[in-house]
Amino acid sequence: MPETAAELALKGRQLPPKERENLVDALLESLNEPASRELDSEWDAEIARRLAAYDRGEVVALSGEEVFAKARAIAR
Repeated sequence: MPETAAELALKGRQLPPKERENLVDALLESLNEPASRELDSEWDAEIARRLAAYDRGEVVALSGEEVFAKARAIAR
């Protein structure tokens, strides 16, 4: 019979810290698997397009502080 998540967590806690870290990384990675390789390649192309526009001076970067201030203003 398959083990429950609680049983696996108990076993995981017995692992050395580095092994627990590797396990957590593997589990998180499995939750973030892309829906499709096509979507990944589309995002790669979009990132390249935006970076190139920034490098050409066509886009002005905002500081994190500015971004969060704008987000807070929109959320209100």
